[in-house]
Amino acid sequence: LSLQTATSSLGIMGHAKVARKAHPLDPLRPEEISQAAETVRKSNDHAQIFFRAISLAEPPKKELTDFLATEHARASTVAYPARQARVQAYIIKTLHELTVNLDTSIITSDVILHGKHSYIDTEFMAQVASACLADQMVQKEIETLKLPEGATVVVEPWAYATDGMKDMNDRWTMAWFYMRLSNHPDANYYAYPLDICAEVSNSLEVVKIHRLPSGEHEKISNVSKEFDRKKIHSNSEYHPAFVRERRTTTKPYHIAQPEGPSFSIDGNHVTWEKWTMRVGFNYREGMTLHDVRFEGRSLFYRLSLAEMFVPYGDPRCPYPRKAAFDLGNDGAGINANNLKLGCDCLGHIKYFDGWLSTSSGEPLKMPNVICCHEIDDGILWKHTNFRTGNAVVTRSRVLVLQTIITVSNYEYIFLFYFQQDGSIFYEVRATGIMSTTPINLDTKVPWGTIVAPGVLAPYHQHIFCLRIDPAVDGHRNSLVVEETHPMTFTGESDGYNPFGVGFVTKSEIIDKEDGLNLDFNTNRTFKIINENVANSTTGTPVGFKLLPHYSQLLLAQPSSWHGKRAEYTAHAVWVTRHRDEELFPAGRFTMQSTGGEGIASWINQRASDGQSLVRNEDIVVWHTFGSTHNPRIEDWPVMPCEKMVVGLKPVNFFQGNPALDVPISSQDQNRSVLVPGGP
Repeated sequence: LSLQTATSSLGIMGHAKVARKAHPLDPLRPEEISQAAETVRKSNDHAQIFFRAISLAEPPKKELTDFLATEHARASTVAYPARQARVQAYIIKTLHELTVNLDTSIITSDVILHGKHSYIDTEFMAQVASACLADQMVQKEIETLKLPEGATVVVEPWAYATDGMKDMNDRWTMAWFYMRLSNHPDANYYAYPLDICAEVSNSLEVVKIHRLPSGEHEKISNVSKEFDRKKIHSNSEYHPAFVRERRTTTKPYHIAQPEGPSFSIDGNHVTWEKWTMRVGFNYREGMTLHDVRFEGRSLFYRLSLAEMFVPYGDPRCPYPRKAAFDLGNDGAGINANNLKLGCDCLGHIKYFDGWLSTSSGEPLKMPNVICCHEIDDGILWKHTNFRTGNAVVTRSRVLVLQTIITVSNYEYIFLFYFQQDGSIFYEVRATGIMSTTPINLDTKVPWGTIVAPGVLAPYHQHIFCLRIDPAVDGHRNSLVVEETHPMTFTGESDGYNPFGVGFVTKSEIIDKEDGLNLDFNTNRTFKIINENVANSTTGTPVGFKLLPHYSQLLLAQPSSWHGKRAEYTAHAVWVTRHRDEELFPAGRFTMQSTGGEGIASWINQRASDGQSLVRNEDIVVWHTFGSTHNPRIEDWPVMPCEKMVVGLKPVNFFQGNPALDVPISSQDQNRSVLVPGGP
């Protein structure tokens, strides 16, 4: 939602010579983006075309798995799947989704998307802001506020979240208004939310202006009120231009790797310790991972963040319209940060660039959108033999793949951690500035926290969905629900459990597509297993365990528009049978969606056609998790990171601890320094 034009700080590139044949999983190269755009132009007689996205159309999974099997077998000849681009564009103001075969420059599919809307465009948002500030009705309302001299009005456009009050076939934007009391562009305008908002049509016409409620029982109105100057304060800035005093107790912290990093990178292929994987990037999901393997054994076909929904808990109209699908509406790739050396990542860093497209179909370089580096994560394993006093300890080295996005007020940091014991952890960190609303002085409401005079930070949720496409020793996997229960106890005469201390696990293999919930009381976990491959020691199927992040699900009512549109938020874990087109659990088009297109609808539609069996099939597991953020004053003016972690750990997959061969920790290698002082 940034008001800066997308091309203002990013490089636009034309054709370049292809160095080598692209891997089927490589993101589109800049010359391929240009080729796809030109193919679409020629096929439409160079009509008016507004390109929205040009990205890789991943080959069908069956074709790609055949290719990967041949590739890993190191066959002398490998048959490449067709290289294709997926193009989303408005052609004469009608949204199309086209597939372009880049091997032949032929359009193989052209679907007209009636009633659907593409993602938020930064250039369009800037146009919305300009249109609001130039509108005479808006200017008149601003005049009635009688703002302090030198104040600057800032407009922040948001996608209109469906609330049943408008025809969603037309595209709408909600414009929220704030004030900056400094000429400095980094002054925190969220410190002064104004009590006006505007509805803006797709033709950039301000259709209606509302005066926002500022009390618990107030409603939107057209009654003008002056800005209360008692709300002016000086403790809401975060930028160094305003917060000049910094603590001096923090000493420099340097990371030294005298022999360089332990990873190697060839194009988008990463090798580290016993891990290999392919890194991808697209406009919607941002970072994706494919073909994840450990010691050459397949673990996961594809890992990606599939969606993020951010609903607010203020029940007063028009605030229910403030509910964002930050991937479907905005795009993690579109809003990816340019990561800076020594700031966002430390140590020996490898950066991956991303390539998107402009509205005219030109390649748009997104520099440094993913960083790859290593971190020391403390002790990996240790044992001291108490009889001899001899200790053996290894330190945990972790490979980190990180991307950061900024969506209007919030930053989200997404990290994959790969560990030497064969585990993967996915972490989300939320930071940034809370989106604020105006409130009367000396007023409190039960759905938010007052963080400054006249500034309310409403309660809200961040609900993510991690899409896990497993390939645990092959593509026929099953999902097991495992719980831990106390053994039956009938009293001291119980011959089987006489002391009442026994406990066991109970497991159920899921047969059909379904949504499942967590249960803290039974330590419920979820295992992805391959029933066709048994561990030779345990005799049980090899598998990986999902360690879910325990969190609340959607608090809005299931019958609400939020509930209808964000179907995936109804359950913590879902399992479906793999289908190439099912990547997004809230549906492919979330902008002003009305529901019925997400994961629950897929399952319901297939429940009676015999295509919903998931045992020993090619499955996808989806994990819904997040944070219910009831703001604290400590979250203001910029919030410390809120962390959420999901784990994927091997369970009876190996023949023992796969990290036994990690080098033993020693002072000669680590070169720690003793700090003087003390007794």
